[in-house]
Amino acid sequence: MTSKDATDARMLRKVIRAASIGNFVEWFDFALYGFLATEIANNFFPSSNSTAGLLKTFAAFAVAFALRPIGGAYFGALGDRIGRKRTLAITILLMAGSTVALGILPTYSAIGIAAPILLVLIRCVQGFSTGGEYAGACAFVLEHCRRDRRAWYSSFLPVSTFAAFGTAAIVSFGCSGLFGATAMTEWGWRLPFLIAAPLGVCGFYIRSKLDETPDFQQVADNDTVASAPVREALRSHGLTMTKLGLFICTTALSFYMFTTYMTTYLKVTAGHDASMTLLSNVLALMFAAALCPLVGRFSDRFGRRVTMFTASGLLVVGGLPAFLLAGNSGLAPAVFGQLLLALGAVSCNVVTAVLLVELFPTRVRYTASALTYNLAYAVFGGTAPFIATFLIEVTGDPLAPAYYLAVASLVALVAASTLPETSRSPLSATDPVSQQGAITS
Repeated sequence: MTSKDATDARMLRKVIRAASIGNFVEWFDFALYGFLATEIANNFFPSSNSTAGLLKTFAAFAVAFALRPIGGAYFGALGDRIGRKRTLAITILLMAGSTVALGILPTYSAIGIAAPILLVLIRCVQGFSTGGEYAGACAFVLEHCRRDRRAWYSSFLPVSTFAAFGTAAIVSFGCSGLFGATAMTEWGWRLPFLIAAPLGVCGFYIRSKLDETPDFQQVADNDTVASAPVREALRSHGLTMTKLGLFICTTALSFYMFTTYMTTYLKVTAGHDASMTLLSNVLALMFAAALCPLVGRFSDRFGRRVTMFTASGLLVVGGLPAFLLAGNSGLAPAVFGQLLLALGAVSCNVVTAVLLVELFPTRVRYTASALTYNLAYAVFGGTAPFIATFLIEVTGDPLAPAYYLAVASLVALVAASTLPETSRSPLSATDPVSQQGAITS
């Protein structure tokens, strides 16, 4: 290895750390809110009906998803105008700051109706900032790395996502066990949210020390920065965004089926207690995090289309057995059911991370990818637990979520067949694949 190769490798490791820590903070917060929903409901939406309080809490959770596409449009355009580095510095400060604000927010008993109003406003800020984080982090990593290992390098962003969910589960339930139910409801629920403060500061410091990506710097130096990125992305790449969005809908659905809804399914259908559900879920999340780089290597070797077909096929074929296994009593079926679902969910997430960058040219890459990603997640990610529960209630069939996932995966399979192979193409403002997308759109 030459000295230049060693320097480039060190720089890439810094870039991956900088991108991953912001992504970790983003998903750590989202996961915490779900794990601590009962405590939040008791403190901000007090009600004689506990179910009503929880519903209001989850409504506030959904608000963040509604703001994500707006944040994607705003920060995507900002990132295509002023650069990835500066924009990602803003998003991590907003995410970490709003999460800490939630941890110190006065409760309903202290300030009355102002408490839930402020909670919703904080969730709006979180959703808004999150809309600019993931797509920008993917662009930041891939615009620094080698062409032949783009999926492998970008796979560490999904690693941080699954690790964030596992960490949030361990931290929230660990605090609950350490402090007890009463203390957890009164003040213990705040501590996990306050962890975002040092993480955010650390992430901001790391990002501030890095250079702008070579691809964006070239666009800036050539004075070809897009003046209206949102309009240009929709006009020139609308069809490509739609095709990719149809695939990402399954990425979002499978992700939330695996990370969020499956815990409910284990408790309600299989009758597992909280401790066994937590243990099986953490084991599955650890497996998912470890699997991401392997899928990245697979995608770099065999291409994006093969990876998309494989991911969709795994969900079509494996979704039903996954739910059948998880619906049985015992730890082993719960774990193996989730591992089976993880195969397709992880594959979708890894290939999505690299497609967000490869399918669009540099001058509108941040905008086009952020809009596409966040619209799909707002529609299919945020609604996944609700629709899964609704389908079981209406049909009386506990396997209804698996059928829903299979249908969505078939749509993703069709969408994948319409997207070009991008694994061997360069990333630049004049990328021929991106130009082809502009023409056909």
